[in-house]
Amino acid sequence: MLTTTVIICHIVLLYIILMFLPLDDFFFNLKGMSDFSEELIRPTTEDEQGEPCVPSGTGMCLPWLQKHIETIATGGRQEKDFAQTTSACLSLIQEALLKHQWQRAAEYMHSYLQILEDSDSNKRQVAPEIIWRLGSEILYYHPKSSVETFNTFADRMKNIGVMNYLKISLQHALYLLHHGMLEDANRNLSQAETWRYGEKSSSQEVLINLIQAYKGLLQYYIWSKKKMELSQLDEDDYAYNTASQNMLNHSWKTSINLCALIQIPGVWDPFVKSYVEMLEFYGDQDGAREVLTNYAYDEKFPSNPNAHIYLYNFLKREKAPREKLISVLKILYQIVPSHKLMLEFHRLLRKSENEEHHKLGLEVLFGVLDFAGCTKNITAWRYLAKYLRQTLMGSHLAWVQEEWNSRKNWWPSFHFSCFRAKSDWKEDKALACEKALVAGLLLGKGCRYFRNISKQDHQVLKKKMKQMKKSVKKYSIVNPGL
Repeated sequence: MLTTTVIICHIVLLYIILMFLPLDDFFFNLKGMSDFSEELIRPTTEDEQGEPCVPSGTGMCLPWLQKHIETIATGGRQEKDFAQTTSACLSLIQEALLKHQWQRAAEYMHSYLQILEDSDSNKRQVAPEIIWRLGSEILYYHPKSSVETFNTFADRMKNIGVMNYLKISLQHALYLLHHGMLEDANRNLSQAETWRYGEKSSSQEVLINLIQAYKGLLQYYIWSKKKMELSQLDEDDYAYNTASQNMLNHSWKTSINLCALIQIPGVWDPFVKSYVEMLEFYGDQDGAREVLTNYAYDEKFPSNPNAHIYLYNFLKREKAPREKLISVLKILYQIVPSHKLMLEFHRLLRKSENEEHHKLGLEVLFGVLDFAGCTKNITAWRYLAKYLRQTLMGSHLAWVQEEWNSRKNWWPSFHFSCFRAKSDWKEDKALACEKALVAGLLLGKGCRYFRNISKQDHQVLKKKMKQMKKSVKKYSIVNPGL
């Protein structure tokens, strides 16, 4: 049982600590906390004004202290008061963080550490993760914080919250990477990679995979830097041979981490790209193709447009047959019909000898221009204007009608309003002319967009205007043949 004198000394000492303690000590005095800091800053209530005032021995009058002494002495509401204090302290920390009051948050954080002594085992169990998340956020932004301070805090928290060891290690490594400390980050990840606590759980498995992934990515970055240095050396130079051997050794270590990781179903875009680059650098084209093919087509992996983009770019570098390129982009089209590669897909389809591909080429262009982000894409409009005219000249009116029937109720207001015509002509006259030709072919010469653009007097575009009017008159699907 604590005596009154001991309690008073404890409170006064804590008050002094809160006023003058350096930033580092707010986070590293993690034991023996019994703090009433919230009450220290609380104004005196009317009820307390009439209560006995316990002197602190330093000139401070603490009117609320008698109540706490009685509570502790009798055992009354101690646990309830403790819970209320820590809960209120957490709210104050969150408020300070939202207002970017880092020093104030650090002061409250020192008080909140008493949660580690909570009698509720559930609260004690989650406390280390809460302290880590709040403390790391404060130290990341506090103007007086340093890498050394953050490192010490992270190391202490790893030992207190062993269940969070892997999470903290990963976030600690990312912090070090952010500060350019590659070797320290790599060492941190290597330690975490071999750490185990109890039986290996599924959550630990996921975190270990992530740690191995980032370690592999970090090693790839180091390898990439060496590759750049190597490119600047003479191949006959001794330094070139030494650097080449170092790169081979490093790539072997990196490939072990990355190769194991990308076998696990998931989205591993940067890791796949890194691994494939290394395989290509050392001439393993078959290995690179196998990795990318599995990543794109293996049903265990989630649908991922980037997987097909990586495979397409690789096949393009290999100068693969057109049919192979088309088959890859066809899947990408089904996932992201507005992707920038769709214009390249259209060109491949247009060059194909397969009539079904020619029809798909028209569908692809309409699909691209269905999206608001592509409304100003002059290349897409130029391709559509040209291909519409060719398709109608080739007696494939049914293809155009099939695409237009699902769009005729919303494309006119979306693309071909009078406002759009004035805006497009003002911003980009070449774009306006391409759109006007498409509008005329689909809606006829009575279309407001077509009329607005065709009546413009522009000397440079005079010939183009004349050709546009002639094409609309001859090939418009509104009055075919007229």
